[in-house]
Amino acid sequence: MSIPSTVEDFLRPLDVDTPKIHGLAKALTCTYNRLALESEEQFLSTPIEESLLRPESEGSGRYLAIDIGGTNLRVGFVEFVGTDARQDTNFRGRGNRHRHQSNVNTDSRIRRVLEKSWPIGEQLKHNEAEDLFAWIGCCIAEVVENARILQELPEEISLGVTFSFPMIQHTLSEATLMSMGKGFSLSENANLGKLLLAGYESCRKPSLPTLRITAIVNDAVATLVAFAYNFRSKPNQKAAMGLIVGTGCNATIPLALSKLKPSKRPTNVTAINDLEKSDMKVAVNTEWSINGTAAPLRELDFITKWDRQLDEQGETAGFMPFEYMTAGRYVGELGRLIILDCFTNHLHIPITTLPPQLLQRGGLTTTFLGNIGPHLSRSQPSLLLQLETELPPSPNPDAWSWTQEAAETVLKISKAIQIRAAAMTAAATIALLACADELHFTPLPTPLSSPSSSLPNDPVHAPASSEDVEELMVGYTGGCITHFQDYLADCQRFINEILDAEFEGKKGVPRVTLVPCHDGGVVGAGILAGTVFELKAGM
Repeated sequence: MSIPSTVEDFLRPLDVDTPKIHGLAKALTCTYNRLALESEEQFLSTPIEESLLRPESEGSGRYLAIDIGGTNLRVGFVEFVGTDARQDTNFRGRGNRHRHQSNVNTDSRIRRVLEKSWPIGEQLKHNEAEDLFAWIGCCIAEVVENARILQELPEEISLGVTFSFPMIQHTLSEATLMSMGKGFSLSENANLGKLLLAGYESCRKPSLPTLRITAIVNDAVATLVAFAYNFRSKPNQKAAMGLIVGTGCNATIPLALSKLKPSKRPTNVTAINDLEKSDMKVAVNTEWSINGTAAPLRELDFITKWDRQLDEQGETAGFMPFEYMTAGRYVGELGRLIILDCFTNHLHIPITTLPPQLLQRGGLTTTFLGNIGPHLSRSQPSLLLQLETELPPSPNPDAWSWTQEAAETVLKISKAIQIRAAAMTAAATIALLACADELHFTPLPTPLSSPSSSLPNDPVHAPASSEDVEELMVGYTGGCITHFQDYLADCQRFINEILDAEFEGKKGVPRVTLVPCHDGGVVGAGILAGTVFELKAGM
């Protein structure tokens, strides 16, 4: 094995190019089709028919919504803008004195009211389920109490819930927990709705209303709900997919029930239009970062020795290989491992002389790596001074000190990690759109990912969803894709390159565009709570 002569040679295992990511997109298309039909852990249905994502009428009223994420809890009310308060049957008030606290999107028909956020501490994550949900319940009660001070509340409030972890759902208002990551130790098979209601009741004063859970969805599903609601009337454009690249990485897209394993097909689908069950498309939480996606990554040589090292030291080795390489909870530590290897084995710096943070697991954050570089720093234009400030040398008198070469090496490592992550996310995005028959990919020349004999390697070529769709819009959110170096711009660039490589300028192929959809967790939960409330009221 040749010894790398430059930092670029050292980082060669992280390199990606158009043929490599095009191959990954094609392999993942086959993998996603197989996982939808076979996996019990991935491509999990949510009992929401596609028509519910694009309701023709405006919603009305105000609805309580919560977003339980991997890092933060958010609670607030979601109000449909333009509502006549006299027609508000869910949350009657004595005026609009609370509106000065609203967070309004100028291009949205939704207003977020009285919203609060809390970090979910590491100790809470490791507590018993009852303790964690008692804390969540107290946070909900605090927001409801603030609302009660400003307005008269009904005896019961409809609640929409966003939960950033995999769940099994056969009805929209109920969910059973599955295996969890991101440091949480909650047990499987717990009833999420019961835990939430019990937690709220443990803190509820007699003066506060009770809660009725109207909708529970995954955070990627909530992002798609919010995104589709805002863009449902755009001609020649389709809000096709919700994408999250933050602490974790996940995506949601509507898929036909026939594509799903029978045991994953919901028994009670909430829909606006009357459709035959075989024709239905339901929102699917792909959980695309779980280990079912590992085979194409291995076979196409995406997984490096550093990725394996990160995986082996994690909470559950092999659980989320795609996420370890693309998402904010992990890429900071991946950067530390690569920097440490480069400094000690390539630049031959004695390990005992390095800054202490480089020697500690978790010593580098994704935020730090994502923000270094003169073009990104808001306060310090010098890369060298950025590193000296954020990673001070050891107090040892023989300690190594930063040089311009070392600082530039750290930046090169950060960029290499980011570019590969953006390329992988782009390939997965295109593959998921192909799996949903929004794009039609040619079959792979040879089998990859070892699909079962019952599943054709060629993706199903169903008719296009709409011939007049010129743009498939992917609603994205998350701090990693938004703030880590040039993740967003590179992801869009790779999406374009994959489409060019696959379709070679053919006419009639829709473009795929990343469009921001931030705060979709709370907004999506609120939209669903309101839409389902009105749907049931009109029955």
